[in-house]
Amino acid sequence: MRAPSPASAALATFRRHPLHFACLATLGLSACGGSDSLTPLPTLDGNAPLVVAHRGASGYLPEETLEAYTKAIDLGADVIEPDLISTKDGVLIARHDPNLAYSTDVASHPEFAARKKTTQVDGETQTGWFASDFTLAEIKTLGGISTDAERPQQYNGLYKIVTFQEIIDLVKAKAKETGRSIAVYPETKNPTYHRDLGLPLEDTLIGLINLAGWNSKDAPIYVQSFEPSSLKYLRAKGLKTKLIQLIDADDVDFKTGALTYAAPYDKPYDWAKAGDTRLFSAMVTPAGLAEIKTYADGIGPWKRYIVTVKGTLDASGNVKDINGDGKINDADTTSQPATTLIADAHKAGLFVHPYTFRNEQRRLASDYKGDPKNEYLAFYRLGVDGLFSDFTDTAIAARTAYLKEMGR
Repeated sequence: MRAPSPASAALATFRRHPLHFACLATLGLSACGGSDSLTPLPTLDGNAPLVVAHRGASGYLPEETLEAYTKAIDLGADVIEPDLISTKDGVLIARHDPNLAYSTDVASHPEFAARKKTTQVDGETQTGWFASDFTLAEIKTLGGISTDAERPQQYNGLYKIVTFQEIIDLVKAKAKETGRSIAVYPETKNPTYHRDLGLPLEDTLIGLINLAGWNSKDAPIYVQSFEPSSLKYLRAKGLKTKLIQLIDADDVDFKTGALTYAAPYDKPYDWAKAGDTRLFSAMVTPAGLAEIKTYADGIGPWKRYIVTVKGTLDASGNVKDINGDGKINDADTTSQPATTLIADAHKAGLFVHPYTFRNEQRRLASDYKGDPKNEYLAFYRLGVDGLFSDFTDTAIAARTAYLKEMGR
């Protein structure tokens, strides 16, 4: 799936007939005989797992900017992922949060100081500047900033906020330029929140997808949401693209390895508003997966639903700081045996795209020995159909190693 234009015919064969394809070698396609004898990969369709650039090349550049998406594509991403929120004038833009304080330099714009407010987003009290109070023209004066203090800060404020239409245009241009199949993976972000503001996301999104000529199951687009009602509405209104139910949790209890659930990460907000007492955990049961299959094509679970982590306890029952850095985080844990979620989802006919894979040492369990490629390899071997990464190049390097391991 890294094919330059000379291999486009081989890529087409690969996509149509996953068990009879020209094998993937290094980062590109190359012809190799005997493919009929290859053991299928453990993905739902036998294809190599996709690398989804989470918010673009967000490990290197301010997330969800045109520059971050361009870099991710240049690094070889199969898919780029934007979160979609709405401006005051109803334009879909790429930001992870309605609160612009989190990922833009809005706080340094004195002309917008009076718009700072405190409000509720999915039941959570937040203070900041909110996209729904700004026109697109005003938002275009803002610059994106890194949301992780340990990542490069020198680009803060340099790159502007982009619309979903601009992302579509970028993908089409880069696909033509490279001869590669490049897909987009938009998320309807906080859809109930936006609907309550009178700025619903779904119809606008469908309109843009129709305009792009992408309203089909085979189009280079995946649409995702944490809220089932958003996905169901999209389907009912005629969206035919692949739909993905995202599945969250709050955290992991390092003492037990159990996932924890606290609002607003305990359940979809549409469930919370409707009084549905179920947690996200209900979605990963066989019954929950069967329900998802009635309106979606895949799931996007937090990776801890597949492989959780657990710390080592001292005599007092506290998690040991095994690397001695004075902090307790993933680096002080070890990976636990995988759950059956991938197999259960595949049995239900759902593909599995877990999130989010990152390179920072504090985010890697100790058994990965400080090498993020070891985490990717563990999940590729389990049969994920794709995964979300902040570091496209690392994800692809690990996939190359995995495919070589599998004789591809």
